[in-house]
Amino acid sequence: MRLSVTARIALLSIALALISNLVLVGFVWRQTDAAVVGTVRRETIEQSDAMRAIYRADGLAAVIEAIEHARVAGDTALLLAVLDGNGNRVAGYAPAHVGIPLVPSQFRIADFDTSEATNDIGYTLRPIGDHWLLTGRRLDLVEAERNAIEGALAVAVLLSLILGVGAGLVLARYVGLRLNRIAAVIGAAGEGDLSRRVPVAPARRDAFDRLGHQLNLMLGKLERLMVELRVVTDSMAHDLRSPLTRLRTKTEQAVLIADPAAREAALGGLLVETDLVMRMLTMVIEISRSESVSRDRFILVEPAELVEEIAELYEPVAEEAGLDFTVAIDASAPAMPLHRELLSQAITNLIDNALKHAASGGVLTLRLVCHAQEIAIQVEDRGTGIAEADRAQALKRFGRLDAARTTPGAGLGMALIEAVARLHNGRFELADNVPGLIARIVLPVH
Repeated sequence: MRLSVTARIALLSIALALISNLVLVGFVWRQTDAAVVGTVRRETIEQSDAMRAIYRADGLAAVIEAIEHARVAGDTALLLAVLDGNGNRVAGYAPAHVGIPLVPSQFRIADFDTSEATNDIGYTLRPIGDHWLLTGRRLDLVEAERNAIEGALAVAVLLSLILGVGAGLVLARYVGLRLNRIAAVIGAAGEGDLSRRVPVAPARRDAFDRLGHQLNLMLGKLERLMVELRVVTDSMAHDLRSPLTRLRTKTEQAVLIADPAAREAALGGLLVETDLVMRMLTMVIEISRSESVSRDRFILVEPAELVEEIAELYEPVAEEAGLDFTVAIDASAPAMPLHRELLSQAITNLIDNALKHAASGGVLTLRLVCHAQEIAIQVEDRGTGIAEADRAQALKRFGRLDAARTTPGAGLGMALIEAVARLHNGRFELADNVPGLIARIVLPVH
């Protein structure tokens, strides 16, 4: 049976709590045991050295006398004795017979007291003349501490299980609630409701909040694209109706015209209407392409060089239209990763719009401005401009203002410019030129 995510998280928290407590108690047990044994080792060796020093100074009798006075009343753990060559006790505190090999030993742990059930003994065995000096201590304290720690270990394991289960249930419930909120939003999106969003706490910004934030951005983009798709579909059906109706009417008229010259003129009108429909379809395709293009198509471009190339192409066109065409380029603009073709098309659309609406004899300016964190490519004209209340409509696909209804066009030029700016993580702005309009593409400097 496959466990759910929340169940696996609960089991993982239980296991982590148990393992951490086992490691901690085991570490304390090992350190305590090593510290106690180390203390016994040090005291045993120091006592052995002291007794040997007495032997060298005053002989065996002085050692035996020192041993008699070395034991503190009630201290049954101390071993301090003189043994003969067979391991039998001559004087001091030790078993009557010590069944260990009589070889010099710096420090060892063994159980050689067969007279009673005892714990291990830490001892040092050194020769003094024809005898052996035994110093050591029964490790009862160490064993008692070991038993206490082992008991604490058992209690810790039990507490770890209890606390781990509690913490696992709390954690699983918390994670389950957060995941259920995200799953509910995704489920609603799957059923077609793209308006729901995951609740996000901006101040906290944990992993769930970051996931929810990214999901909200994705849903927002999907919702905007779906709205734009509906608008495009409705607008295209509406805006194509008129040119297709005119195309059909002019086709019928051309069929009925007997005069060759008049028929030729009528056929020319058919071409104009056909070109208009083709431009609308081409512009829609270009907008879709700009919104789906991959950023690996970007190349390093000098914005100043790009603007200058476009200015050279449009200078004769502007002069022919009777406009004073000026170019202002900030050469400090750094090289940036850009989609050169799409950005060039967006800039040419800006200039084309300005040529259509700028007043004859006025001034048309193409400007590149560089700021600290962004650059702006803008076209300024002295035409009628666009009222602030109408600018949102002008940026929509197929969005045409009343003043432009009588002129050929599809209302897609500014929508393409905005799509290109968004592709570069920038924005498209419209502002007053008093009189006229400033159309500006603002791109961040990376």
